This record gives sequence, structure tokens and C-alpha cells, in this order.
Amino acid sequence: MVDEKKFINIPSVGRKIGLPEKLWDNFCEITKIPRCSKHEEKISEFIIQKAKDLGLEYKTDSIGNILVRKKAKDPSNIIEGIILQSHMDMVCEKNQGTEHDFSKDPLKLRIKGGYLFATNTTLGADNGIGLAAMLTVMEDSNIDHGQLEFLFTVDEETGLTGAFQLEKDFLDFQRMLNLDTEEEGAIYVGCAGGADTQLYYYLDFEPISQDMQKHIKVTGLLGGHSGVDIHLGRGNSNVLLARLLNAINMECDMKIIEINGGTKRNAIPRESQATIVIPEKNIDTTKAIIEKELIGFKKEFTVENDIQIIFEDSKNGMDKCLTGDCTDNIIALLMALPNGVQAMSQDIPDLVETSTNLATLLMNNNELIIGLNSRSSVASAREWAVEHIRSIAYLSGAGFKKGGSYPGWKPDLDSKILSILEKSFKEITKKQPGIKAIHAGLETGIIGEKYPGMEMVSFGPQIEHPHSPMEMVKISSVKEFWDILTHVLENA
Repeated sequence: MVDEKKFINIPSVGRKIGLPEKLWDNFCEITKIPRCSKHEEKISEFIIQKAKDLGLEYKTDSIGNILVRKKAKDPSNIIEGIILQSHMDMVCEKNQGTEHDFSKDPLKLRIKGGYLFATNTTLGADNGIGLAAMLTVMEDSNIDHGQLEFLFTVDEETGLTGAFQLEKDFLDFQRMLNLDTEEEGAIYVGCAGGADTQLYYYLDFEPISQDMQKHIKVTGLLGGHSGVDIHLGRGNSNVLLARLLNAINMECDMKIIEINGGTKRNAIPRESQATIVIPEKNIDTTKAIIEKELIGFKKEFTVENDIQIIFEDSKNGMDKCLTGDCTDNIIALLMALPNGVQAMSQDIPDLVETSTNLATLLMNNNELIIGLNSRSSVASAREWAVEHIRSIAYLSGAGFKKGGSYPGWKPDLDSKILSILEKSFKEITKKQPGIKAIHAGLETGIIGEKYPGMEMVSFGPQIEHPHSPMEMVKISSVKEFWDILTHVLENA
């Protein structure tokens, strides 16, 4: 294992990792630059300075997207150009107890078993490898490419904001390579659309009696991307906490003081917690219930090797809790809400068609705010998922609000750019690529809606466990990704 401090500071990261050296050097530089979603100022400055240093034309739009243009190596090459596209932001997640400030601290990189990852934080390979590849193409004078545009978008991870606010005359070309796919050997030609929803449950409080105040935490879960990982049998800490509280509430006189869980709409929550008040005589019963539920959880979610339930005295004495009726209603609401895979595709094998992630729980003054994210590759099914949640909100007496939504991307299996990319895959890897769709939102769906007729494909290296501190990129797949990319640019 490489010492992370020495690794970050060595003169050429590429020489340490392997080919393509310049891409790895660029990626290492990116990991030193703050770029959490909605805070892309520093990475934007870095990209613009790179364009200036290279003498390349660039422009920005009102939301912060950047477009860099590079002329064809052969000036006589007037064939229609290609757009390379990646997003600048990353999901900033860290393990509990990790001292890391994403606003200023560089990531601590390590290598193990042929993978590159960060120490106790997300790596940002999603979409940092794509960014690094684009910067490397900008710099490389040896690639015999045609006209190129490099589109760097903002805030993909928390709302696809850059794509949504992309101006309709910002781009000149009609062929695009999106570099935000996370599976080697695959070409993606379609994606799910999505919609966010929020429920607002107004809370009733009462004074706390002399009963025991206890803190319960569900922790140690794998988490992951709420689209691409939703079918992998991982536990959702918000759901498990609701089940645990329900089991306790069925046998004990329990009331909720506080409840919170999850951090982001597009991440399967890994940790959730509640503070409860309970009669001292019920403590042993509660402990027995927790032990029983934990055994059940481990049997259900066999991939969750580190799942834990912590039950301890509350450190913050509170003077009020939810009423009994309010506690009952909150638990019933959480138990009723959908989570996980709702339907599988009938057209593409093993593709999740429709899902919902019970993403966040937040107590804010006198209300509990519940955030969900639903996805589907079928527009009507996505709307059904939203209406399903709306109906539960209505029956429970909760307020309902539909948040941002985005369109899916319909596959075009006859596009010329797909044919070119497929041929490059075969020549570089000697294998037939998988032609797939992804159960996640890609910016291609939105960009394609703004630019009708644009031919688009998406591909990338092998990135595992994105959006979690377990995120890692397979080193060998990055070289393959780079070789395919340059082959496409030289033959498009």
C-alpha cells in the first residue's frame, strides 16, 4: 500500500500509477481542488486557466458551465466536430469521525489491489476521471482529432443544474461523448429520468416526563448511489430505523424526541438516528427488541457485513418530545413510504425500470421533512411513483411538494456516433461492448432535450461504490478508457 502523503506529493503521479501518465497527473491535481456540488468556483478557475495557458478559446454561461474549443489538428478537417462532456462537481461524503474539510483539504489517495481510492472519503472519480481525460485531450498535441468542444457542467450531483440551465445556443456541434459512465466494457445509450419529492409532517409536542432519554443509531451500512446501486440488496438506514422504532413502539410506551437520517437525495442513506423517551421499566425489553431486529436485518441484508445498532443514553437532555399520537403517525408514515426497486424493465435484461429512495429525514423546528428520489426509464412510471408518494402524504395528513425532475434519454441504436464508438471498443479491447441503459440520471437526457437530434453516447472506466467513502476506480480500466477515447477522436 502506498503511503498517502508521499503519494500526493510525488512529482508525477502518472509514473507511479502507470499509463496514461498525463491523465493521472491531471486527476491528482483535481483531487487537490475543492469541488463539492454548488461550490465549483476553484475547479472552474483551474479549467479556465488551463484553457488560457493552452491558448484555447473558451466561454462561460450565467450558471457557470464552461465551453472550451480546440481546432482540428489538420486545419483542412472540416468534418462536423465532437463534444466531450463531464461535470465538474463531486459528491462529498466521509466516514463518521473522519477529520476532512472538503472546502480546503486535498483528498488522501491510496492504491490497493489495482484500485485507486481516497482515505475515508469519496474519491471524486465520478466524474473526475472524465474531467482529467478532457484536460488531457486539451493539452495533447499528438492526437489527430477533428474540431472539438469541451463542455464542463456544474452541479450535476445535486440537481443536474448545469445541464438544466445550459443555453440552447451554447454548443455548436451535434455529436457528444459523455464521459460519466462507471462500467468498463459498456456503452450507455439511455438513462432514467427522475423526480424529487418532499413530505412535510407538522409535529405536536408535549413536555417530557421523568422517563429515560435514549439515543438509537443505525450505522455501518454500505450506502451507495440511489440509482445504480438500488438493486444490490443494500440496507437503507432510514427504512431500518423506521422498522426498529415500529418494533419498539409496538411493545413499549415510547415517544420520539428527534429523528434524522441520510444526507443527499441521490445517495442510499448509511446512517440514521433517533432520540426517544421511554419508561425505565421498558429498557430491557427495548434492548431485547433491538437485538432481535439486528439479527433479522443481518439475515435480510447479507451484503451488509458491518451493520450496527447503537443504543445508549442521550447526551443532550431535552424538555419536550412528540406526543404519543404524533409518534405513532410518524412511524406509520415512514413504514408506508416506498423504497427500493419498484419494477424491472421488460425490454432490457437486469435493468431496473422504476425505483424510489427514501433518502433523507430532517427535523426542522416544528416539522419533519422527508425527502425521496424516484427514477424510471418510463415517463408514466416515474409520474406514478410521484403520485404514489403524494397519495400516502394525503392519507397521512402530511404536506407534499414535488421538487426538480428531469427527462430520461431514449436510446438511438442507429446513431453514427454509437457505431464509431462500438468499432473503437472492438479494435482496442478485441471484445464486443455491452450496449446498455442506466438506472440513473445522466445529463445527456436534458442536453438531448435542449438540442434535438444530437447524437450521444456515454462511456467511462470502472468506478465502484460512487457517492460513498468506498468509491474506487479500477486503474487498468482507465488506460482502456483513454485508448478508446483517443481512437474515437482520431476516427470520428
